[in-house]
Amino acid sequence: MAVQAPPAADTSPSPWPAVARAVVLLTAITGVLLTAFAWPSVRSSVHDVPIAVAGPAAAVEQVSTALRRRLPDAFEITEVAGTAAAERLIRDREVYGAIDVSSGTPQVVIASAASGAIAQTLQSVATGLSQAQARTGLSQAQARTGGAEVAIRDLAALPADDPRGAGLAAGALPLVMVGLLAALLLTRLVRGTARRVTGALAFAITGGLAAAAILQFWLGSLNGSYWANSGAVALTIAATSLSILGLEALLGFVGFGLGAVTMMLVGNPLSGAATAPEMLPGWSGMLGRLLPPGAGGQLLRSTAFFDGRGATHSVTVLVAWLTLGVVLCLVGGLRARRAATVAAGPVRTPAPPASTTFAAPTG
Repeated sequence: MAVQAPPAADTSPSPWPAVARAVVLLTAITGVLLTAFAWPSVRSSVHDVPIAVAGPAAAVEQVSTALRRRLPDAFEITEVAGTAAAERLIRDREVYGAIDVSSGTPQVVIASAASGAIAQTLQSVATGLSQAQARTGLSQAQARTGGAEVAIRDLAALPADDPRGAGLAAGALPLVMVGLLAALLLTRLVRGTARRVTGALAFAITGGLAAAAILQFWLGSLNGSYWANSGAVALTIAATSLSILGLEALLGFVGFGLGAVTMMLVGNPLSGAATAPEMLPGWSGMLGRLLPPGAGGQLLRSTAFFDGRGATHSVTVLVAWLTLGVVLCLVGGLRARRAATVAAGPVRTPAPPASTTFAAPTG
């Protein structure tokens, strides 16, 4: 009996139009990726950064006017009467720093843990103001040497093991990636809405504990309470993974792609982890703070360096994304169950067996 050989696989070359389509698609992807990650950094600048100016009313007005003249639209200035009020605003994360002219000579009060880039900007601005004051109010010799040095106080310094905050900046992308990976694995390996949600929450807890331990005890990038830092990381992972899970449950593969693009190509570049949301171009900083990567980064800075102050907005954003993800998971699960019931058709109840009667014997 002859055995028919299986048909040979098609090994003919792809048509040239297919090659051209692949090249165009790859070029478009390259442009999107480069724009998403490079544009916020290249166009980063100081604008509407909240700071305080402390001191007597006349001196405060003079400094505020000089700041607005030298750097228009760079700062959102809050004028306060003294040093204590300015420090309170910094610790509560209402401003990034202050220029204190209470003693006559400008003094810079910064919080490098809030943003190293803004802290450096404030130092350079205060130096420029001091030099201008020297040229107008000091002797000619002092003016040539640049006047009096500007005193700098850091109310919330970065750890000595990571004075540039590299761990915080570099840790933003891995946290987004693990949230995305958790959603991907749970959709492929776990069936059932309740089990997927439980798995995402359980991983968020263990992942938060592990990530905070690495950043705090090994790399030395975090201060503060380890448990509070773990909670901040866990909430970020949970908000990311559950929102993507919810979109996948509702829209399938399209929903997963939409969630991945939102978190990776929008949320991560606009998180402001390396600088500050206020330094991102245009509206992008505000958008970044409304997405889990940006909110999570700000929350971790609050728990690690400010005893949780200024965390209300970030917690609200993350809880909102987490809740949205759970709701979408439940809606998607109910819809899938209803669709499966309709596809199975009505359940038919089998007819009872016919009863057998026996005639009574006669005679």
